[in-house]
Amino acid sequence: MKRTFGKLSASALALCIAQTGHAQVTEADGASERGTGIADIVVTATRRATNLQDTPIAISALPADALMEQGLTNVAEMSRVVPNVSFEKSQAAFGPGMSAFIRGIGSSETNLSGEAGVAFYIDDVYYPLVFGSMFDLLDLERVEVLRGPQGTLFGRNSLAGAVNLTTRRPVLGEASGYGEFTVGSYDRREMRAGINLPLGSTMSLSVSGLVKKMTGYQRQLDFRCEMIRRGTPQLAGLFPTADAGLLNNSDINPPKDCTIGHLGGEDVQAIRGQIYWEPTPRLKITAALDYLQDNSEAAMDSVVAINPAVAAGRSAVSTLFNRWTAPGGPTFAYDSRFITGDPYTTFATFADPIAAGTAIPGNTFYNGSPFRGGITHPSNVPQTNWGGNARIEYEISDNIDVVGIVGYRRYDGVFGFDVDGSPVAMENNRNDVFQDDWTGEIRLIGKTGWADWVVGAFYYWADGEQRFSGTSPFNNTQRYLWSRYTPESKAVFANATLRPFGDRFGLTLGGRFSKDKKGVDYRSVLDGTTAASTQFTISPTGQTVFNFDIKDERFDWKVGADYKLSERTMIYASVATGARLPGFNARPLQPSQVAQYPGDETQSYELGVKTDLFDRMLRINAAAFYTDYKTRPTSVSGQEYQLGANDQPLPGGFIEIPNPVNAEFTTCRPLTQAEINAGTPGYACVGRTFYQNTPGKVKGFELELDFRPVEGLAVGGSIGYHKFSSADLDARPAGQNRRPVAIPELKANAGIQYEVDAPALQGTVTPRVDWFYTGSQVYSPDRVEYNQDGYSLVNARLTYANKEYDFSIAAGVTNVFKQFYWRNYFIYQAIGYPQINGQPGAPREWYLTLNKRF
Repeated sequence: MKRTFGKLSASALALCIAQTGHAQVTEADGASERGTGIADIVVTATRRATNLQDTPIAISALPADALMEQGLTNVAEMSRVVPNVSFEKSQAAFGPGMSAFIRGIGSSETNLSGEAGVAFYIDDVYYPLVFGSMFDLLDLERVEVLRGPQGTLFGRNSLAGAVNLTTRRPVLGEASGYGEFTVGSYDRREMRAGINLPLGSTMSLSVSGLVKKMTGYQRQLDFRCEMIRRGTPQLAGLFPTADAGLLNNSDINPPKDCTIGHLGGEDVQAIRGQIYWEPTPRLKITAALDYLQDNSEAAMDSVVAINPAVAAGRSAVSTLFNRWTAPGGPTFAYDSRFITGDPYTTFATFADPIAAGTAIPGNTFYNGSPFRGGITHPSNVPQTNWGGNARIEYEISDNIDVVGIVGYRRYDGVFGFDVDGSPVAMENNRNDVFQDDWTGEIRLIGKTGWADWVVGAFYYWADGEQRFSGTSPFNNTQRYLWSRYTPESKAVFANATLRPFGDRFGLTLGGRFSKDKKGVDYRSVLDGTTAASTQFTISPTGQTVFNFDIKDERFDWKVGADYKLSERTMIYASVATGARLPGFNARPLQPSQVAQYPGDETQSYELGVKTDLFDRMLRINAAAFYTDYKTRPTSVSGQEYQLGANDQPLPGGFIEIPNPVNAEFTTCRPLTQAEINAGTPGYACVGRTFYQNTPGKVKGFELELDFRPVEGLAVGGSIGYHKFSSADLDARPAGQNRRPVAIPELKANAGIQYEVDAPALQGTVTPRVDWFYTGSQVYSPDRVEYNQDGYSLVNARLTYANKEYDFSIAAGVTNVFKQFYWRNYFIYQAIGYPQINGQPGAPREWYLTLNKRF
């Protein structure tokens, strides 16, 4: 089951690609500024500056201006142009989160207790958490996406790959700046500005700022108002309105619009400063500070199906809903009346309409307690994120450099979620998340006549706290959770590329030893009881308290070889390992369920080719891979005896038996009548999640193309395919889905633009069209009716650029053909709830951007 806490955000790495940062490129030999030659791109994937085409890694380097031209504004969208990469906004239940998968491996986990499968770095600084729009202010130069395990140089949690974002360093001796303003659909207003100021001949300062606002795609509707507007007021029963002003004279003039709020919108302000100092030619110092305030609305979420029998079967729900049944009218119930029929509308209010202290006869949840009822959670996601980093580079000699990096971040955020998507508050949850992070790394980088090498050490420490409160009349429970996590990671690493026979053949050897631990302090309380400070206790009132350390030591390695068939064609092969840290059962119901499970391990084999053909008019990068997912912890649902005092089973009507999936695990069955007659003792049972290793295999390929056949014309695209197989998936019955959830096996994209000189306009005009294809996805092992077919999105953009005055105007449309798709489904019915929720994708939008540089 996916966890209901959230942190990782699809907008969390929203890129400042509309700024003036450009990819670090060197002009192709003999090519003009608008020539047909494809320029070199310098990347730092090996912790050294290398040419993309000479780097024997499956890596996509995305210049900031290229992303802007394609209408891609955040990391989730960026993955559309990278083969075998799937970044998607999480279900609203997980807050401003993002699921991140590369080559079929990753994580949808957004709890502080979990570990990512894809590692994120900003200027080589490790970012374990990404929230909201925390990176939206980056004066971005490029994004590098490294596919496959990166367990040596990037290390921590690079099970599936790594994403490295590189910002633009302040420029010495050059005063410059930019201003940009964007307007668009849904009241989109965006302003960005920045300036680069020389502070003498050896120092320069850059400052940039951002204000971004947009109304959400999804409208929150007042339920009673909407029922009256539709002409079905009887379906509202006695349920109160949220906004009485909408119903003035409703009998005479039925309301036309019942909107009381929006979800999915943005409200972000930020500032960032960076200083660069080069006191001597051998010494370079960079330092940056940033602060971001994000008050964006909660993510969209829609109820798409309801099984009313499930809700009616809960006595607490039945007595609650009787309160709103009008005399002589139809029964008020949680049923299809709460499905709006439009995925861009919802009845969710994030509030409980029952006042605190209310006692409802026959209802054990609303029992008159002042702690029950009346709770309202924010429908926005207020967050602050600030921090800084510093980097020192010193040239010890002509062939040896030392680099030191340190970074600090502080995050504070809150998010709520209306689970049932209705105004009746069958379950509402809230999370408060806080974390401090420190990272540090030191590297020695050297080069001899036949070897390039890097050695270094890495340190990471954090102190994170998560508070959760959940009120659930549906489950007749009220739960509070407080948890604290203090992860610490230490590592040493080395990587060398040896060329003993000249420049055409290279041998890469890499290794990293890591030592990790995570302190866990966990306290969970049901029904308003108070947690004690003991090492571990469980009380009859539902209190669970424990603390322990998760620990792991491991060695990751890489072996690779590359060979240049010609000056512009290289083939390479490699074998590498990657890992994710161990985890633990974050929802134990009693002491016997507290346990650590092993971390994930992969070993990946890769064969690739990189080539520039036809006088550098055509670039082809391709790779085939096979990943042996050696350690893959999977969960198995089971049951065990509920323990009381002295760990003795409590009496009940069940007996414990072996789990049919694995005899080492247990489940429970009711006593038979014969056993009851024979006096066989019975006991109470409680649910339990067991963990087992279920290895898997991933096979696939990826292809990237860039074609510049004539001056001004650029055509590009990519395709990626992978197939995931494992024993647990293959064992599913015929007719069920034998694929991992929410990961498309096939992704493809293509784009074309043509820059045309327009002398009459004293500039150039560039039309561009992009196509993005996402293959079919499954969202449940057995609910095949919620499988989503593959879909295509098309973006278009027209840009006018005036070079004399250095400004541009761009008009664009995203999702031109109004393709509807679901980002994901949450099959709540699979875990005993009556509903299924879905998150709709963005509709068609237009935008207009004016950019001026000086």
